[in-house]
Amino acid sequence: MNLKESVIAITGAGQGLGQMMAVTLAHAGAELALIDVNEEALKVTQDQCHMLGVKALTYKADVTNENEVEQTFSDIVTDFGQLDGLVNNAGILRDGLLVKVKDGHISKMSLEQFTSVIDVNLTGTFLCGREAAIQMIETKRQGMIINISSVARAGNIGQTNYAASKAAVATLATTWARELARYGIRSAAVAPGVIETPMAAQMKPEAIERLENMIPVGRMGHTNEIASTVKFLFENDYVNGRVIEVDGGIRM
Repeated sequence: MNLKESVIAITGAGQGLGQMMAVTLAHAGAELALIDVNEEALKVTQDQCHMLGVKALTYKADVTNENEVEQTFSDIVTDFGQLDGLVNNAGILRDGLLVKVKDGHISKMSLEQFTSVIDVNLTGTFLCGREAAIQMIETKRQGMIINISSVARAGNIGQTNYAASKAAVATLATTWARELARYGIRSAAVAPGVIETPMAAQMKPEAIERLENMIPVGRMGHTNEIASTVKFLFENDYVNGRVIEVDGGIRM
């Protein structure tokens, strides 16, 4: 894919990985459709893209709302005339143990705590991937869908909800690669390790320290290291149906 002739949509584009991916792709000449629930954060990302001389439009949307997602992707094609790629990046953390016993009392992860993460991380990825694929097929664009997974997909203590969602979005990517190739649409996933983002900052300091001690390269990853991987996937037309782990060698 030639990014200079492409329109890429990014969910969760207001901060962290989403913002860095937008700026990295803008550097390569791509036009950006920036999606998030936070309009103020979107404006910051948009301004950074505009400074690089590319077209970037913002779309406030809740990725768990089917009607909003359908309308957003329809609007993107109306505004840009095409859609060539999607990065399913929007996600949340609500960590907690499945069950916890303290002083003889048993507490448990609530259904709401579980489903809130599944709704954003998994259902949002499904809805956006589906609508992006429809728009690419209808406009006859040979594009790519990239899902942001995590090394936590292998299972991680205190992350029943998050790990399940990230395992699922990786599987969606490999499934879509098989289903959508007939339309010229590729799909893949990136599974970051522990990355310095606002989401990671929500973790307890002792958890961050524990994870850093587990990483062979001895540090957390940087957002630009994930963004450059996303750029590579878009530009290499022979990568399809794979989950690329960018994790400093950590194994959970």
